[in-house]
Amino acid sequence: MTASPTGSSAFSVPVDHPAMPGHFPDNPVVPGVLILEHVLRAYEASQQRPMPPRRFTSVKFLQSLRPGEIADIVFDVKPGKVSFSVFRNGMLLVKGAFDSGGGTAS
Repeated sequence: MTASPTGSSAFSVPVDHPAMPGHFPDNPVVPGVLILEHVLRAYEASQQRPMPPRRFTSVKFLQSLRPGEIADIVFDVKPGKVSFSVFRNGMLLVKGAFDSGGGTAS
């Protein structure tokens, strides 16, 4: 069983990130794929080793994240599954889960 990271992992996407132009003019929103990339990187860092690709089994975006805002990622690790939540100032933005690599990826 993989240990759950202690605390949370914070991140922010800068306003000048290459994915930001056009997403969306006059109302910038961090693309969901960037948030999910931060989730996977934070999990990999918590495991202190490179991880093979993961398959998200569920993801729900509840609120937007704006460039420059700080978000926190919290993990709940169970055998074969990692659940995660992304918060901004205590407000839930994203929740989901991915395979932890304990089984065969499909």
